[in-house]
Amino acid sequence: MSGVYTVSQLNQYIKGILDRDRELTALYVQGEISNYKAYPSGHHYFSLKDGEGAIRCVMFRREAISLRFRPQNGMKVIAFGRVAVFPRDGQYQLYCTALTPDGVGDLHVAFEQLKEKLYQEGLFDPAHKQPLPRMPGRIALITSPAGAAVRDMLRILGARWPLAEVLILPVRVQGAEAPGELCAALAWANRHRVADVIITGRGGGSMEDLWAFNDEHVARAIYHSAIPVISAVGHEPDVTIADFVADLRAATPSNAAELAVPDQNEVGVWLAQMEGRLAQGMARSMEAARKDLERAARCRALQDPMNYVDDKRMALDGQRDKLAAGLMAALNRENARFARLAAKLDALSPLKVLGRGYAIPQKKDGTVVRSVADAAAGETLTLQVADGALSCQVLSQYAHWDGKDSTQW
Repeated sequence: MSGVYTVSQLNQYIKGILDRDRELTALYVQGEISNYKAYPSGHHYFSLKDGEGAIRCVMFRREAISLRFRPQNGMKVIAFGRVAVFPRDGQYQLYCTALTPDGVGDLHVAFEQLKEKLYQEGLFDPAHKQPLPRMPGRIALITSPAGAAVRDMLRILGARWPLAEVLILPVRVQGAEAPGELCAALAWANRHRVADVIITGRGGGSMEDLWAFNDEHVARAIYHSAIPVISAVGHEPDVTIADFVADLRAATPSNAAELAVPDQNEVGVWLAQMEGRLAQGMARSMEAARKDLERAARCRALQDPMNYVDDKRMALDGQRDKLAAGLMAALNRENARFARLAAKLDALSPLKVLGRGYAIPQKKDGTVVRSVADAAAGETLTLQVADGALSCQVLSQYAHWDGKDSTQW
C-alpha cells in the first residue's frame, strides 16, 4: 500500500480487508450488554464488554423482530454476526443477526421478563380474579378441536354435569398464528356472551410448544375477559403466563373440567339432604299450626262470642262507677274549698264591721275619710251604717281621740 489516501478510501480499504476475512464473517461473541438503546426505527444499538475490552454492536430491525426477549444492560449474552467497518465513522463493530442469553434459553428470559412486567402492572392481582359460577349453564372451550385435551374435557364435563351446554371455539394452540386466534376467540366469546365460563388451554409439551400461552396479547385478552377464565395448559409442572392471569389455574385440561362444574352425584346427594330438611321443616310448621288451632278452639271468646262483649260491658260499668266516684270526690273537695274561702271572705267583709256599730264616713266623691285632716269643718259627709246611710255635716275637729271627745257632726 503506497501513495496518499483520503479518509474514506482508507476506511473502505480496511472494510474490504475485514470483509474478506472468513473468520470475521460468521462468529460468536460472548459478553455483557451495556449502553443498550432501541430506536423507534426498530434497530438496536449496544456494546458487548468483558473485563478487558468492549466492542460496539448493532442489530437491525429485520433480525431484532425475531427476538423473544428484551435485551437489558448487564445481561450476559452470546451474539452471532459479522465484524465490519462502518466507513462513515471509521469504526469497526459487530453486526448481530442473533442474540441468545448466556446460560439460559431466550424463551426462559422472555418468560421471566414478561412475568415481571405484567406483575408490576397488576395483572396477577388476586383482587381482579372473578369467582366461577357454581352451576354453569354454558361452557366455552377455546382449544384445538383435534387434541386429546378437548376429548378429555368433553368426557369429564358430560359425566360430571350433563346439564351444561358445551361450545368449542376451535383455535390453533401452537405456532405463530396461535396467539392471534386465541385472542380473537376470547374477544368473540365476550362480545356475544356465549358462555358462563371459559376454559382455554392444551395438552403438555415443550416450552416452545406452550409458548402461545406466554404471549403478552393473550395474557391481556384473558385479563380483560368479562367471563371467568380457567387456564389449563400442559401438565401439572407446566406454568405459563396465562396461568397467572386467569381467574383460576388448573393443573391439566381434565382438572379444568372438574373445577368448572359440580359433580351431579354430589349435587344429587345435596338435593336429597335439602329435601329432607325441607320436609322436616314443613312438618314442624304444620305441628305448630295444629297446636295453635287447638288453643284457638279452646278459647272462650271463640266458643261464645258474647262472653267477650259481656266482659267488656262489665269493664265499662266498672270504669263508669270509678269515673262517677272520682267526679263526686272532686266536687266535694271543691265545695269544701269554696266554703273555706267564703268564710274567710265573710270574716273580712266591711258589712260585718258595720254590723258591730261602726260607720264609714265618705266624701261626696266616695273618698273614705281616714283622718280628721281629710274633712273640713262645715263639710257634708255621708255615714255608711249597717242598714243604710246618713248625711252629716262636720261641726268641728279634734286632733286626738281620747274616748270622750270626738268629731262633732
